[in-house]
Amino acid sequence: MSWQSESIWIEFIAGSRKTSNFCWAFILFIGSLGFLLVGTSSYLGRNLISLFPSQQILFFPQGIVMSFYGIAGLFISSYLWCTILWNVGSGYDRFDRKEGIVCIFRWGFPGKNRRIFLRFLMKDIQSIRIEVKEGIYARRILYMEIRGQGAIPLTRTDENLTRREIEQKAAELAYFLRVPIEVF
Repeated sequence: MSWQSESIWIEFIAGSRKTSNFCWAFILFIGSLGFLLVGTSSYLGRNLISLFPSQQILFFPQGIVMSFYGIAGLFISSYLWCTILWNVGSGYDRFDRKEGIVCIFRWGFPGKNRRIFLRFLMKDIQSIRIEVKEGIYARRILYMEIRGQGAIPLTRTDENLTRREIEQKAAELAYFLRVPIEVF
């Protein structure tokens, strides 16, 4: 999602609050809770889950392993729920031709440096770079090259834009900033 006028371009960046993250966090929570209940059932010798009798699973070694997987899954699930709650990775890119300033803002994890704010002069932008890697793990990322600072990614690695979409986005941004496009 973006907003554009003659002199200002604002690109809003979606953070961790995506449907896929909600689905994965929920599935992982339910699955790991099931593993933990089965491991606990085998320890207690009672049926906490009525799908199968607890006598079929011995506590040593199957019950211990299932309990371990359940606890590990709950930790990973809680990590995912925290990133969703804090909306890690969300923010905006603001390009202002009138003031000649580029601002990049992202929310990080809670703490001292939760707010990530980068500010550059527009005259220091060298180019807009597209990095395309095809194959099993296709990767298409848009970068902004800053003189003396290196490349700053403008899109997420998991955004999964098509080749045409990333090229169109790069062309529009390069035209707005009046800089060339590099393809790698």
